[in-house]
Amino acid sequence: MATEPQFRRWWIYQRERFPILAHGPLIAAFSFSAVSYSALLRAQQILLAPTTLSVPPERAIVAFASAFLFFLQLRIADEWKDFEEDARHRPYRPVPRGLVTLRELAILGVAAALMQLALALWLQPALALLLAGVWLYLGLMSREFFIRRWLKLHPLTYLWTHMLIIPLIDGYATACDWLAAGHAPPRGLEWFLLVSFCNGTVLEIGRKIRAPQDEEAGVETYSVLWGRGGAVAAWLAALVLTAACAAMAAREIGFLAPLGGLLFVMLLLAGIVAARFLQQPQSRRAKMFDAMSALWTLLMYLGLGAVPLALRARGALP
Repeated sequence: MATEPQFRRWWIYQRERFPILAHGPLIAAFSFSAVSYSALLRAQQILLAPTTLSVPPERAIVAFASAFLFFLQLRIADEWKDFEEDARHRPYRPVPRGLVTLRELAILGVAAALMQLALALWLQPALALLLAGVWLYLGLMSREFFIRRWLKLHPLTYLWTHMLIIPLIDGYATACDWLAAGHAPPRGLEWFLLVSFCNGTVLEIGRKIRAPQDEEAGVETYSVLWGRGGAVAAWLAALVLTAACAAMAAREIGFLAPLGGLLFVMLLLAGIVAARFLQQPQSRRAKMFDAMSALWTLLMYLGLGAVPLALRARGALP
């Protein structure tokens, strides 16, 4: 693999471990929703006329680029902390099989950090302090908070401690609006951050529910740790909790009724996905959890950010 051309090596790596075409739209919705939701809250609290409501392009660009690089750094951190386990149980992955090296990934991670810092200083220098906070938590995560063995024995604690990075990233993205505008964090922002935490949990559980024939030795999926029924129940519970937090977030911006209808339909579809898998735990039905989680997350963020912002700016909403 070392003889592969540079571009081809990295193209293969991203396709297998960080597919840009799959992650890009989700991260775009995630980041634009963050700056949009912040702008909506600020507009209500300072009584800004709806038709003057907008998100300056530079704030949206910095939020997206920074979030994209954060998620890339998360992937790189995972490659480092899981290297021994991957080499033992998943030698087909890019790093164990020699497609790219940990050193190359470390250089990429540092380059990403320098880009984030440059963007922060360009938009609003005070962002650099928040950026350092996210980096600090990411660094602790990459070391498993120095209690790796204990965390492995407590999968629920492992889950929530690792999912806390998502609202931290989302909080940074919102700051690309409120901090750049010279404001304090707007009231109601906490509901949006809770949504991001719950959405991260939905995605994490959904991608680790597998059919019996797809389980791998040494790979701790939730369908192994908690059993198929327990993993599906946890996924559904995370969806319901996300919906509750999203309803509260939508109420803060006067968008509860439209989002509530969407949430109801999506929960029904999720219930169908879960029931069909439990009835017949096949590979293609297991993959629906990942697809449904991604669709849920995409629509959730659009429903809390881009859509209400566009409607309110056009005077379609009060």
